[in-house]
Amino acid sequence: MTDRAPLRNAIRRLRFDHGEMTQQQLADAVGCTRQTIVLLEQSRYAPSLVLAMRIARVFGLTVDEVFALEE
Repeated sequence: MTDRAPLRNAIRRLRFDHGEMTQQQLADAVGCTRQTIVLLEQSRYAPSLVLAMRIARVFGLTVDEVFALEE
């Protein structure tokens, strides 16, 4: 068993594409901790649907544009 979540994401790239947003700035914007953003970027945590939607909204994207299920 692996500690990686079955989702990959583009959060790190999106943060840099949006004015080099820090992990803390994103965490504050979506109402979670910086550590949660760290784990998400490392694909070690699968977000709740609400958190995934909040993250996508920050970047003006859909959830599918930020997260992808690993096949």
